[in-house]
Amino acid sequence: MRVGPATIIGPLALEVGGGRWTCLLGPSGVGKSTLLALLAGLDDHLSVEGELRAGDDAPLAGRVALMAQSDLLLPWLDVLGNVTLGARLRGERADLEHARQVLDRVGLADHAKSWPATLSGGQRQRVALARTLMEDRPVVLLDEPFSALDAGTRARMQDLAAELLVGRTVLHVTHDPAEAARLGHEVLLLTRSGLSRVEPPATRPPRAYDAQDTLGFQGHLLRQLLEAR
Repeated sequence: MRVGPATIIGPLALEVGGGRWTCLLGPSGVGKSTLLALLAGLDDHLSVEGELRAGDDAPLAGRVALMAQSDLLLPWLDVLGNVTLGARLRGERADLEHARQVLDRVGLADHAKSWPATLSGGQRQRVALARTLMEDRPVVLLDEPFSALDAGTRARMQDLAAELLVGRTVLHVTHDPAEAARLGHEVLLLTRSGLSRVEPPATRPPRAYDAQDTLGFQGHLLRQLLEAR
């Protein structure tokens, strides 16, 4: 992957299991968010040798929902308007009842008419999560989706996302080994040396945060990150 003459990632072969949750970890600046932008088709400045294909050989365009690092809430829309933004941009009628149900699930039912400027960082991130869940796409790209949340809310939102995205193909960028240990059917480590697969516990995600296999794998991932170059 290149920007102009400069190579920023590669070469690598990324395979993400269909209908599974794949966590991608790696040091800051290694290109994880850039990789998501490429998969979402958001950056025309990237030059790629090779091809991007879904397992069924269908194009990814129109099948992907992306939750970026920044919440990207529009300040002139209230919370409900932001959650239903995708339908508005496509010229479709928004399912307001379903949007309110999703807001209830993320703990923001009482904030449907609130403006983004009145929300905390964690609340804004939950609005962005609700908007992503509303898109109901088969491929979901998540870039640090729980980073602004306190520990308790983070665990609850992890469980909720795992429940609502079951059967979807999820690629989740995170810096948190504990998060990857809880959520990943598959775990990938991206470093400047390339991409490697780290075998998670055999237990099914979302794993109990205090289970021995979860804690052991969390420690193993942290060790891998500390040694990454």
